[in-house]
Amino acid sequence: MVQNLEWYRVFYFTARAGSLSRAAEELFITQPAVTHAIKQLEAKLGGQLFFRTSKGVKLTAEGEVLFKYIEQAYHFILNGERKIAEMHQLDDGEIKVGAGDTLCRHYLLPYLQSFHETYPNIKFQVTNRTTPETVTLLKEGKIDLGIVNLPFQPADPKVEVRESRSIEDCFVAGARYKHLAERPIPLDTLLRHPLILLERGSSSRAYLDAFAERQGTSLKPEIELGSIDLLADFARSGFGIACVIKDFIQPELAAGQLHEIRLTTPIPPRRAGIVTLKGTPLSAASRQLLEMMLDGQHGAH
Repeated sequence: MVQNLEWYRVFYFTARAGSLSRAAEELFITQPAVTHAIKQLEAKLGGQLFFRTSKGVKLTAEGEVLFKYIEQAYHFILNGERKIAEMHQLDDGEIKVGAGDTLCRHYLLPYLQSFHETYPNIKFQVTNRTTPETVTLLKEGKIDLGIVNLPFQPADPKVEVRESRSIEDCFVAGARYKHLAERPIPLDTLLRHPLILLERGSSSRAYLDAFAERQGTSLKPEIELGSIDLLADFARSGFGIACVIKDFIQPELAAGQLHEIRLTTPIPPRRAGIVTLKGTPLSAASRQLLEMMLDGQHGAH
């Protein structure tokens, strides 16, 4: 077991300088302190490491052997410090992010593209999960931060939540149900037609179910799917009316491939959020990505 790393530090500087006095100058200690440290190390190792010459000190055979190892160790330490400095300067490192498919594609991806252009040496590991699963991954330490739909239940005191962009849910349909888009209609009228919704278990579906419950009804979809992109595809193909995130289907609405069916009582807007673990410091790279998303630097807002 290494008892005192300072002895080895003094040994290394003395061997490199070839002089007790020069080693003392470089280490900002006194020459007697250098001599004492070397004697302590020699006593521990059971052999002489230096012998005196007219010009200073030289390594003994045992000292030469030790120096080769200590020199390697010293360079390993320097390389470790350099690596940490590179990570702080975002020249190296990895960010682990969790997000649902839709938020990953339409919200997170533009930020990752912008971040990668600025810091090309940072690696990404993206895990696609629902909001509850993303929060679990965060608490298990498997991701650095997560992109989730708010609000998520139950709230967790270990998780810090930062609100981000606003999300507006809306109902859409293809040409078959285009006539329903002419004017706002009550939810009850909409529910007479086939519904296409996200499967249960996602926070988006839970938010929609809660909205319907407040209107005194419940949602009974004919088709349940795993992603909003599929919802839009099925609606466009005439299978029914889908509930999607309005911002994420703007191209289809603009092109007339989908038509928004407005409700007389609209679904209240909600927000996406960024979650991190309380009391756990983020790496420099993760912190930079978080700040970028909170500032909206990629311009998607």
